[in-house]
Amino acid sequence: MQNPCSDSPSTQLNLNIRGLAPSATVTINDLSNQLQKEGRKVYKLGLGQSPFPVPDPVVNELRLNAHQKAYLPVRGLATLRESIAAHHRRTFKIDCSADDVLVGPGSKELMFLLQLVYYGDLVVPTPTWVSYVPQAQIIGRHVHLVRTRFEDGWRLTAEQLDFLCRIDPSRPRIVVLNYPSNPTGITYSRQELKDLAEVAHRYRLIILSDEIYGQLHHQAAHESIVPYYPKGTIVSGGLSKWCGAGGWRLGFFVFPRCMRWLQDAMAAVASETYTSTCAPVQYAAIKAFEESPEIDHYSFQVRRILRALGQHLSETLTNAGARVIAPEGGFYLFPDFSEHAEKLRERGITTSTELCRRLLSETGVAVLPGQEFGQPPEQLSLRIAYVNFDGTRALKSIEKLPSKALPDVECLRDWCPDTLQAIDHLIEWITKT
Repeated sequence: MQNPCSDSPSTQLNLNIRGLAPSATVTINDLSNQLQKEGRKVYKLGLGQSPFPVPDPVVNELRLNAHQKAYLPVRGLATLRESIAAHHRRTFKIDCSADDVLVGPGSKELMFLLQLVYYGDLVVPTPTWVSYVPQAQIIGRHVHLVRTRFEDGWRLTAEQLDFLCRIDPSRPRIVVLNYPSNPTGITYSRQELKDLAEVAHRYRLIILSDEIYGQLHHQAAHESIVPYYPKGTIVSGGLSKWCGAGGWRLGFFVFPRCMRWLQDAMAAVASETYTSTCAPVQYAAIKAFEESPEIDHYSFQVRRILRALGQHLSETLTNAGARVIAPEGGFYLFPDFSEHAEKLRERGITTSTELCRRLLSETGVAVLPGQEFGQPPEQLSLRIAYVNFDGTRALKSIEKLPSKALPDVECLRDWCPDTLQAIDHLIEWITKT
């Protein structure tokens, strides 16, 4: 019998798991926390965790439902699924019902189950969120990375998607669209969504439309691709980003009715794995998705802060010679410092990974390398999550401003001092001779 504690236990691992590193976003957060414990000043711009508090009405509902202890239906609490469906009908003009909703312990887990039950390739535009591809590798799915261009706003074009699908038109594929995007902050126009939908319809693709940042569109103008490809699009969302409840771990998928077979398969696997999502959180989440002036006001103020901060930081980075697109939603920036490549090479820096390692070591600024998001190692790009500020204080402070005014730089320096200071340190360090 083989000893499980032998000298080479890695040979006993699933082949798909060998060499798999922990998620880059989780790793950078753990490292930042460790450095802080050691007494270092660290600017935590690595993990994309909302700085804002969970809205009071939702917190109150969690408190009132802390006694809820029963296993709930694997698909999710019926009243929550109806609340989510009503929200999507009202907000994004998506025709759906409670029966089309599957609730899970975070949208990340549901994405994993989707790839597990659907036997098809994964098509991922890069730069991309760090977990889509590792999930496919764990399961053993084939991945097609489609490199988007800065000149196209880091957006997947219909021409790129068509070119890929023409190679093998009948091959089953899931195409991931994430907008507003992590890591770039960009979104898609209505015409761009229509063009992508036309290609998807032609090749009978499944679109996984990851719209977790939809309610953080800075102009409150998020559009879903669903109205243009209703029979082939699964919408992914949750509480983590717009509601500030990442640790609550509640996500959902909204399926087209004609994909009930796929939804049923995912629910069957869920019943054999996580069983159901945390009961008190599900009851509380009903309040988050209900029509509410208080929730609407909270979202309005969050968007105002993020819009002003994103605009200021992108302008600051552009003035420092970075190629960066001003974010349209969410709380991310994806600057490319390749213009400084020669000076950085003289300092022994030739990859984005080395750039981030040295940046953290010498300045305390923690960001992630573009390589982790599917970019070439030599492209000196970074993912910045501009979330290291006191969101509760910022929300209280912005109430003093007129409703149509954006916070100015003085406000941002007062509310988000570490964020602006981190970008100043980053720029000073990269551009120094």
